[in-house]
Order: sequence, then structure tokens, then C-alpha cells
Amino acid sequence: MTQAVSTPKGFRFGAAKAGIKPHRRDVALIVSDAPCSAAGVFTINALAAAPVRHAAASLPSSGIRAIVANSGNANAFTGPSGADDERAVAEAVGRALGAAPAEILTASTGVLGMRLPVDLVRGAISDLVASLGDDPGPAAEAIRTTDLRTKTASRTAVIAGQSVTLSAIAKGSGMIHPQMATTLCFVTTDAAIAPDVLQTAVAAAVEDSFNTITIDGDMSTNDCVIVLANGRAGAPIIDGPGEALDQLQAALSDLCGELARAVVLDGEGATKLLVVDVAGVADRRAGRDIARAVAGSSLVKAGVFGGDPAWGRILAAVGSRVGARRWPVDLSRLTLEIQGQRVYDASGPAVHDKGALAARMREPEIHIRLDIGAGTGSARALGCDLSYDYVKINADYAATIQGAPSGGVARDDRLTHYSPSFKRSLVVEALGYIRKFAGKRTVIKYGGAAMIDPPLKRSFAQDVVLLQSAGLKPIVVHGGGPEITKTLERFGQKSVFADGQRITGADDVRVVEMVLTGNVNTEIVGLLNTQGGNAIGLSGKDARLLRARKLATRPGGTDLGFVGEIEAVNRDVLEMFLERGYTPVVSPVGLGDDGASYNINADVAAAEIAVAAGASKLIFLTDVPGILDEHGQLITEIKAAELEARLGRAIKGGMHVKAQAVLRALHGGVEAVHIVDGRTPHSVVAELFTDKGVGTLVTV
Repeated sequence: MTQAVSTPKGFRFGAAKAGIKPHRRDVALIVSDAPCSAAGVFTINALAAAPVRHAAASLPSSGIRAIVANSGNANAFTGPSGADDERAVAEAVGRALGAAPAEILTASTGVLGMRLPVDLVRGAISDLVASLGDDPGPAAEAIRTTDLRTKTASRTAVIAGQSVTLSAIAKGSGMIHPQMATTLCFVTTDAAIAPDVLQTAVAAAVEDSFNTITIDGDMSTNDCVIVLANGRAGAPIIDGPGEALDQLQAALSDLCGELARAVVLDGEGATKLLVVDVAGVADRRAGRDIARAVAGSSLVKAGVFGGDPAWGRILAAVGSRVGARRWPVDLSRLTLEIQGQRVYDASGPAVHDKGALAARMREPEIHIRLDIGAGTGSARALGCDLSYDYVKINADYAATIQGAPSGGVARDDRLTHYSPSFKRSLVVEALGYIRKFAGKRTVIKYGGAAMIDPPLKRSFAQDVVLLQSAGLKPIVVHGGGPEITKTLERFGQKSVFADGQRITGADDVRVVEMVLTGNVNTEIVGLLNTQGGNAIGLSGKDARLLRARKLATRPGGTDLGFVGEIEAVNRDVLEMFLERGYTPVVSPVGLGDDGASYNINADVAAAEIAVAAGASKLIFLTDVPGILDEHGQLITEIKAAELEARLGRAIKGGMHVKAQAVLRALHGGVEAVHIVDGRTPHSVVAELFTDKGVGTLVTV
């Protein structure tokens, strides 16, 4: 999900759709208003792509003005034409910016072995330049390939009393392995620093961040971390060691560390983060190698995915690496801890609570600590588990990505690319659910990351349209909390929450209504209709759809102001649109008998609308996997009585309000409520139309 980041002075970011990919922006541009010092770290793959070879030969240097990067085509393994195409793109961007080609760096990521469609990129340059602005989010989205999440981050540092800013965008999900930069990452800063000093700083930052991670053991041909520094903050130039360099180095290393962790968390098919610490080594390099061997072991990764401590596999990976390197290391004093429990030491297998460890293996982060007992050095590697989806993602990618006549790439998802058994099971399962749900009403509460991240927005809209095509009658009830918070801040109003709900004053409620009904609702309706839907926007005030009153303050509780509770839902309005084939999109603003507008919690509104409309299903899109147990493990199915017992004990805050809405819906006659991770593309369809969904199913 795109994060709010601070941006350095003098930098602008843009993105455009060139047509290399069929349905999204695929070219990014980063421009500095002033010439920059530039440095970078690059893949050591001996068959590196053309843009990598050019940038690696050019940096460190001064006078760089811009970076243009494309996704969808790697410009790798294309022979001499690869360098020609890279230069052609740099020349075209340079002309548009009034800069020399030598001042433009290029980068590419995507399909290997296909010539870069230069004409498509040239055709997008005017749109690319016109899109330049302060927000790096669109550029971060445009460089994504199999990434599920957009990756941005920022830091500040104080140099000689002057604040400087660093910001970065990155991509990375598969083909991730150390001994290189392991991703595309572009860092911008308004600090002033000599190119050779910057080169030393970025190499050190990469060594302790991106070079600690491994996902699949495959080294890409296109990976790079490039840093541009334009000096626009006004701080003195950093031309050697000292306190100023230390401050900038700390910020840069921390920034790269955050993005490296984001890459691992977004590993293809990954469900868990794997952290491997190795202590007690005389040589830090050897410690790093051992940690990588464990984090990169397919057997260890598969065990972690299955919830198996697999400590024998961990020790085997350690012994294998030490033996293969022929290091003179005595492993007789080795100790191993998993999730804080010692499972092995010098005496052999250690007594431990196997049940407690098994429970902790279901947590989203798995920590492994090894102490070799042969020194004072230490090292760390980051990895992820190896799931079924990793194989599917990469097998499908190879089978379905095809070259388009235009020179771009397209995904051919026809079932002819899949095995006969898979096709049979898919069709039988899907048709069974279509028959089951035909004519049923489903209310979807739309919120969280699915409302912010552009690819997730599209997948949500596609899901709703597909549900309607399959015979369901969807109703969308949306939130808009982050957008309300940002708008209030622009007006100098601070957001305050109590009991998981926003305190809404008289001035606030006008902003809430403007954002929810005027902005968010309109955008969702447009998105659905663009995808072929038949959506119509409704405010809860329209035809008194949501009749509300002020939410009563609980004894000892906080007065929430113009937060309301629903007295009645005008079912006739919903019936009118549903029977005519429309998808109502409801803004949760209620109308009181006194004429006042009330901010209604979207979860509460969705539950009341589901009851009034006679919906068979209610779906909540959230930013968590679903309802979690005391150990952080996803509960895939739960009964209403058990959920009610957990209220106030294991379920608190915003999830407490959601759980109460779930119970209200079930007690009001809704057959099933699904709490779904909206950060996963097509999560709505996956939850409803597969035997094992992606969230929590709650039934009476």
C-alpha cells in the first residue's frame, strides 16, 4: 500500500501508461530540478541487462538529472539492440526535459528476452512529463511486477543544523537473492554529498539491508539501488568522514532496511517473515553466509510454511554450508533457538514445550537464532516461507505471459495453459457456487488498503462486477477514514478516536459528508462502471435511506459528537435499484429527524443494510487476515457464540466494533459474514467462490 512519505526539495515524480503492460501504468520518471551526485549498487549477474551495464559503468558521477524506469520488459538478453534501446529512451526523455542523454539513467524490470518497445515508451513521454508532481506513489506503482504492494519510505536527518530529507521507492517480490542490490530501489535526497562519498554510503547501506535478504535463491539481471542527491536542502556538502556523513549514513541505512523488509514481506506467495540471526562467529562474512543458507533453504522455508519448527533441517543447512566452504569451525558448541525456545545445544536435542512452539510457529514472524560459540561476531539474514502459491505464481507467469504485436507484454490466462485436471476442478467448483448464489443479495463493506492501492481498487471493482455477472445482487457500503483524516488535517483539524470510532464535531461532520459522499462515493461508482458495472451512488441521506439519531454516550464513556446510530433503513430504496439491476454504493452518512447529518460507522451501516435488504452474505474488507486467536493465528471459521465470548477479551478496538456489527447481522437473519483481507487481490471472489477462502467465516 502506498504510504504517505516526505519528499526532498527539488524532486518530482511521475508515471504513465506506455502499453508495455495492458492495464496499468508501466513507466516511471524521477526528475531533479538541479544536477545530482549519483551512486549505485548493482547486480553481480554476469549477464546483467543493458540499463544495468550502462548505469554501473557511469556511476558514481555528478550531473545526473533523472531516472526513467519501466516495468513489464527487462531489456535483458536482447543483444546489442538492448544498449541501443536504452540509449534511445534516455535521448527521448532528455529532449523532453531539456537535458543531455548522459544526464538520464534508465532501469527496466519484467519479462526477459524481449526487445524493449521503444516506440511505446516514446509515445508516453509527454504524459509522463505532464504527470510530474510531489507524490512518489504513482512512480512506485509503475515499477511493480509481481509485487502485491507498492513500496515507499522516507527519512529525515539533520546536517549541520539543517534538516535534509531522503525518500525512496522500490519494487521486489521474486528473483531475490543476496550479493547484489536484490531489487529496484531509487533513493532521492536534498542533501549535498560528493559522488565518491555517496558511493561508499550506499554500498554500506545495501550491505546491511538488501544484501541480507533472500526469497528464492535466484539472482536477477536487472537489480539496482541508485541514489540521487541534489543539495537543495542547503546543508553543507559532505565530502568525507565526520558527523554529517554519520547522520546521513544512519538515515540511508534505516531507509534501505525498511524497504528490504518490505520486499521480503511481499515475497511471491509468502505468508511469513523469516528472521535468522547467527552469533558467535569469528568472521562476520561467514556468519552472513550461514544465516543466508538457513533463510534460503527450501526445506526450512517449506517447514516454516507448514508450521513445523524443522530444527533438524536448520542444523543440516548450517552443517552443509560450513562443510561446503571447508571452514575450520567447531560446531560442537552450537545452540539453536526457534521463537525464543532452545531446541538444540551442545548436549543434543533440548527439552522444550513442543505445543507452545507449534503455536508460535503460526505467527507471521518466525525468529531463528544460532550461536556457533566460536567468536563475538554476528550477522542476520531475512527470508520468507515457501508456499504453494510461489510455484503457482512462477509456473503461471511462464505459461501465460505472451508478447504482444505492439512490443508490450500481455497475460494470456486462457485455460488452455493449464492441466486438464485443474480445468475440470475449477469449472465444477465455480459453477457450483454460481448456482448456489444466484439471485442472493450480498453486502460488501469496502475499506482499508483496498480503497487506497490502485491495483487493489481495480481488483475490487472487477470482483463486484463478476459477482453481479454470476447472478448475485451486490450492495457496496464504503468507509473513507484515511481520506477523512487527511482532509481534516488540511483544514487544521485533528482526528481523535474513542472506542474505535472517530469523535465528530459540528465542523468535522461537514468534512466527513463532503469526503464520503462527494469524493469517495463518486470515485467508487466511477471505478465500478469503468469495469462494466451498473453502479449508482447513494448517500444515506438520499430518500432517508439511513434514518439516524445521535449515538448515546455510554456511562463513563466519551461523547462522540455527531456520530450516529441507525434507527431505520429505507428498504424500498434499495429494492428499487436492485430489482432494476443496479449496484447501490452507499455513503454511511445518516439523516436525523432534527435535520442533522450523522457520521455512521461503515461496519455498523453495512450490517444494518444487510439485515434490511435480506442479504444472505455480508463481507467486510479489512487490513488484517481476518479474526486472529491469542497466538496471532487466523481463525478460518467461528460461530457467533464463540465470537461474542471473545468480545472485550481477545477482540478490542476497531475490531470490537466490527465484531459487534457481525453479530448484529447474524442475529438479524444474515446467513454468513466473511471478514476478508482486502490487501489480497480478488479476495472477495476467493472467499465466496472457493472451498477454502482467504479470511474468517462467521456463522450462527
